[in-house]
Amino acid sequence: MQGDGEVLFLGGVGEVTVTLGHDGLSFLPLHPELGSSCLSSIGLLPKLENKIKFSDVYAVELLDEGPVCGPWNTRIVVQSKKNSEVIAFLLVVLQSSFSVVCVKSFYSFLAKCIIKVLSHAMFYARVLFKKLLLMQMHRFAVHVITRSRKHPSQLVPCEYLFGHKDPETCKSWVEHLSACINNEQDRPKNLMVFVHPLCGKGRGCKNWEMVAPLFDRAKVNTKVIITERAGHAYDTLASISDKELKKFDGVVAVGGDGLFNEILNGLLNLRNKTSYPPTPEGFGYFGSTEKCQGYRNDGLNNSTPTSDAVKNVMLRVGSNKSDDHEPLLSTGQSVGLDISSLNPNTESSTGDQVPSVSFPNDWFRLGIIPSGSTDAIVLSTTGERDAVTSALLIIFGRRIALDIAQVVRWKSSPSAEVLPTVRYAASFAGYGFYGEVIRESENYRWMGPARYDFSGTMVFLKHRSYDAKVAFLENENSHSLAASAENVADEVQPLQSRRKRSRKTICLANCSVCKETSTPGQNSEDEIPNSSQTIHDNPKWIWSEGRFLSVGAAVISCRNERAPDGLVAEAHLSDGFLHLLLIRDCPLPLYLWHLTQFTKKGSDPLTFKFVEHHKTQAFTFISSHDESVWNLDGELFQACEVSVQACRGLVNLFASGPEV
Repeated sequence: MQGDGEVLFLGGVGEVTVTLGHDGLSFLPLHPELGSSCLSSIGLLPKLENKIKFSDVYAVELLDEGPVCGPWNTRIVVQSKKNSEVIAFLLVVLQSSFSVVCVKSFYSFLAKCIIKVLSHAMFYARVLFKKLLLMQMHRFAVHVITRSRKHPSQLVPCEYLFGHKDPETCKSWVEHLSACINNEQDRPKNLMVFVHPLCGKGRGCKNWEMVAPLFDRAKVNTKVIITERAGHAYDTLASISDKELKKFDGVVAVGGDGLFNEILNGLLNLRNKTSYPPTPEGFGYFGSTEKCQGYRNDGLNNSTPTSDAVKNVMLRVGSNKSDDHEPLLSTGQSVGLDISSLNPNTESSTGDQVPSVSFPNDWFRLGIIPSGSTDAIVLSTTGERDAVTSALLIIFGRRIALDIAQVVRWKSSPSAEVLPTVRYAASFAGYGFYGEVIRESENYRWMGPARYDFSGTMVFLKHRSYDAKVAFLENENSHSLAASAENVADEVQPLQSRRKRSRKTICLANCSVCKETSTPGQNSEDEIPNSSQTIHDNPKWIWSEGRFLSVGAAVISCRNERAPDGLVAEAHLSDGFLHLLLIRDCPLPLYLWHLTQFTKKGSDPLTFKFVEHHKTQAFTFISSHDESVWNLDGELFQACEVSVQACRGLVNLFASGPEV
């Protein structure tokens, strides 16, 4: 196979000399004049390449003996098609002429005989033509990918069909190529797949049926679970033992952002060892009452529970009925405390038992096959809302680190008991307008994805604002774009109230910003990451209070079909920052103008004077009412006091970043 190569038959080209190299295989046609224009059997390839890289091969398949398309010339085929069309036209003319002129005569019978003879002649000519083109051989297929010309981020599966008279030769090539592909270390072998059957008007099951053959062809084992209720994926992953979880290379969600949020929280619930977010001086309950004496402050108010606090919190969870209605928060596990002893399924790392699973780690990844209503996470991390592209990225084992927002709720309502509850969000956390749209849309699920447009219009017309206080950590490397309530009130010419901002650095594949700030594998499974390590010693907290239409924090750009650039175009996937968006109360027409800017590619909706945009690592939100709810990746979360921080590169995703 190496050296001078071996002669094989390539479909559509003819005989080629194939040589196996260290990074792929190359081939040269023995008769290039015959196959130079033939690409028929290489599906969807815009141009015949004479080299196949192993990094582009997702499967090698040994096929049964069958036909292989031989070399042919485009001119002959085009001419034969024209001849066929001419003969067919003449047959119709003859039939019409004889039918009209020779009705009820001997010539009518003669005409039918002539037409029948010509028809049989055409049939046997086509059969002979096919036999000349198709040759019976033993075959094997090399499945590769190429990129779409119109959509650079979209991956398209293609096939090279090789043939040989000796079946052992084909078998030998398949074994060698399979061994070379298996040397790719990042490719998954075993995956757990959750399929949401009802998301996106039933697209979940349809999309999985479409991409499942790709996983079978690539010999990736999949354990498929069809979700039966809200919280099914969360409960499964929160209760699975670490020994069982280590059998898989990752978990895949066939659904929308909501299903991915369930999977994320189920995995991180008791496996994330990050401490609570930092809080400003004067905020928090630690040391102020007997109920919270067990908590200690490790500088910057990074709150870590002690052993006494663990017992106290668990007793409160068991003795008080939870006021949460979210399916993810219906059990005592939702306290999110960092202790493996609370999880009966967590094995100790001593002896012969399996070490516990923690995040971040290098080996475990998450994937999404888009089937939801918006699919913002997929669009922001791959650039395409395409099920086949996402499936191929998973099969190839592409890897990219992803920031996660840790949201700690201290109180669900002003009168509620202080009880820290941890949730995680991969794309966005929003209050006010963002939360009300999700809550309103729950009443119109029968409308499908259109419910968001309808609910958004209803909430927009209500034009409600909410009293709140927000404190955020100042970022010394960037300048916050802030406005005060007085500036908005004194604005006389709102059409001239837009600011100019510095040039945006968009997060794309091989992003230099993410590489500088996030290094894959910087934490081992046994290390406890501390987000405070990335925060400077003397943090400066900035307070902003007043009436807000919405308060939101974007972890990633949040691209979607309604907002092609996303909520924050310059947000990066793994830079360790949140983009805090504070939309102050303003006249309804101005707010409409602001919202419509999101729908225009290349526009900047964050330059209005009533919009505050802060790039920060952590923030705290306080409200004296419970009029609204939080929206975490499309899931509802009732809270009036929260603290949020960006956990840099907390999980790895089967993705490579958008190309454009």
